[in-house]
Amino acid sequence: MADVADRAGVSRALVSIVFRNQPGASQETRERVLRVAEEIGYRPDSAARLLARGRSRTLGVMFTVHQTFHTDLIEGIYPEAERLGYDVLLSAAAEGRSESKAIEALLGHRCEALILLGPEADAAYLDELGQRAVTVSVSRRVPRAARVDFVHSAESKGVRQAMDYLVELGHRRIVHVDGGRGPGSAERRRSYRAAMRRHGLEPEIRVIPGEHTEQSGIETGRLLLAEHDRGLPLPTAVLAGNDRCAMGVLMALVRAGVEVPRDMSVVGYDDSHLSHVMPIGLTTVRQDARLMAEHAVRFAVERLQSPELRPREAVLDPKLVVRGTTGPPPEGAAG
Repeated sequence: MADVADRAGVSRALVSIVFRNQPGASQETRERVLRVAEEIGYRPDSAARLLARGRSRTLGVMFTVHQTFHTDLIEGIYPEAERLGYDVLLSAAAEGRSESKAIEALLGHRCEALILLGPEADAAYLDELGQRAVTVSVSRRVPRAARVDFVHSAESKGVRQAMDYLVELGHRRIVHVDGGRGPGSAERRRSYRAAMRRHGLEPEIRVIPGEHTEQSGIETGRLLLAEHDRGLPLPTAVLAGNDRCAMGVLMALVRAGVEVPRDMSVVGYDDSHLSHVMPIGLTTVRQDARLMAEHAVRFAVERLQSPELRPREAVLDPKLVVRGTTGPPPEGAAG
């Protein structure tokens, strides 16, 4: 600003008035100051100005690399944050970079609030984090006692829709690939078991340990195919823990010559953007990423404005989206 003032022949205070678009400078002076600033490549440092006032107006978002649904959430976070006058700073958890390291980086950059996408941290850590900064957890459920706001879809409803649909098609041998510690996994696992019992299929209940990754789905597909080679029947349908896992199952089946959905149906969860750009569209349970993102941003901003608010929870309804990976079970295999 001193350089601009010197070259424009005005005071630094007058330059500040121009850049803050405040009254006190003539139109001719404004044009001269702005022209000089453009000539020397000066841009006002809005971050420094906000920090001088004790504010950064920045929301820090922790996400996990390769989780496609997190990409969809981030696309929804940006416009809502901008609408409310906030910037967004991203920090990724990845192999070799823990969630805590990603979160501490956001705090180190003075983010006013944290939005955590599918955190795997334990409840005690999230509670402690909520005492240090405004924190919103997306997809990962936290105890009500924790000082953290929470946004998620109604997992049990989503699984129930998928299971009812498969049973109506005639499926009985339905297996579930568990998502391990992934967000929503415990609720999806419980809901699968409950749906199988409700449909009188308790003897057919089978939960295969897994993760929310393509590799987990590939390994599950190979396991089922190896069992079939030993004379065991293939399940007629697989409910995967998420879309990435479902895609892994599909890869393993297709490589082995198993036709989907003629020989086996596959259902995912999330309706991430990849689920409908595949050669064969994935039947999946849709979580409304944009609406979840908007709730998360609003929760963070509202708590910044009113810190005394009690922890809140937003539960959004999922919806089954039927595409090309599901159909009736093979003839003679429904029983």
